[in-house]
Amino acid sequence: MLVPVHYFYVFVNNISNNRPLSIRGSRDFNFYDNMIYRKFFRYFCLLSILFIVASSCEKFSGDQSIPAYLTVDSIYITTDYVSEGTASQHITDAWVYVDDEFLGAFELPARFPVLKSGKHTLKVWPGIKKDGIAATRQTYEFYKPVTRQITLTPDSTTKAGVLKTTYQSTALFVWKEDFENVSLTLDTTSGSSAFIQRSSPGSPLTFEGGHSGMVVLDSAHDFFECETHQEYVIPSAPVFLEMNFNTTNTLAIGVFTYGSTTLYQTPVLYLRPTNGLWKKIYIDLSTTLYAYTGMTTYRVYMSALKETGLAKSLILFDNFKTVTRKSN
Repeated sequence: MLVPVHYFYVFVNNISNNRPLSIRGSRDFNFYDNMIYRKFFRYFCLLSILFIVASSCEKFSGDQSIPAYLTVDSIYITTDYVSEGTASQHITDAWVYVDDEFLGAFELPARFPVLKSGKHTLKVWPGIKKDGIAATRQTYEFYKPVTRQITLTPDSTTKAGVLKTTYQSTALFVWKEDFENVSLTLDTTSGSSAFIQRSSPGSPLTFEGGHSGMVVLDSAHDFFECETHQEYVIPSAPVFLEMNFNTTNTLAIGVFTYGSTTLYQTPVLYLRPTNGLWKKIYIDLSTTLYAYTGMTTYRVYMSALKETGLAKSLILFDNFKTVTRKSN
């Protein structure tokens, strides 16, 4: 049945002027006119729906990109203990590239989609929480990225599994202390009433190896402070301090920086009690080392004051190492 053009004009005029869907024109419509108009309105709505569906189908027609999936379980590191120290690590994230295209940073273990198929090059940078803070996740530039060839299949999962990394060949280990030798590279300062002890071999207080560093704070020994025995040159590259720790008392980590006539003591981070657990942390010293002009050398220091309400505090630490980049 054909709808008179007049009804179309009336309908469009009503819609465009936000009028109710009643039919008033140059004359009053009778019952027959209203029936035609109603049918026209139904046809109009139906055609509009069909147009939208057809447009949607056309928009998504053609080849569909069905993702493949990739999983990474964990990342660990191997080291040469003599030159690089412990292999203890806290790699929390995988920063993923496929064919040098950045896909994202994923907390481990991770499973994520990849809109590629076939053979590709996977590169994964180990990621850490800088200063132990979740909001400051980043790649750790001193660890090598892991590279391997993978084959991706749409709607299937490719398992990268457990990945192994090493330190970069350009990593420079300026200072290391693992408390395995009787002679330590840390000295207590003149104001310290507590001193560094070494845990016994096989003791539950030992993190790894034969010994860990240990400090006990009590009413007679309520303040502890120590510094590296040697001063180190401030480099023109990032500097990180790695360490393991387990403490019942807040512990400050900082640096002394030295100029020709000036000395600054600056705390970098406060380590909170760990509830009996050993933790690994990567502390960025760079900003503090470069905070004052004219500074040329530095020492790392630690300090702690026995907290009120604690009769005795126990501070354990191990595997200190400051890492920077070799100069060209």
